[in-house]
Amino acid sequence: MNDEILTIREVSELLKINEKTAYRLAAEGKLPGFKVGGSWRFERQEISNWIKRQTDGTRQGSKE
Repeated sequence: MNDEILTIREVSELLKINEKTAYRLAAEGKLPGFKVGGSWRFERQEISNWIKRQTDGTRQGSKE
């Protein structure tokens, strides 16, 4: 259960993006997360679902 909730660093490593990009996406509501005492946290399953939605959208867009 330790890795069910991820930090901004863990999410940025998982997505292979810069931490600043992860902060920006989270703050804009584009990356599903929540704040705990000013620090961003992310549910691993929600990030997995987000990745699937992103890739599904890309695949659908390329069919047109």
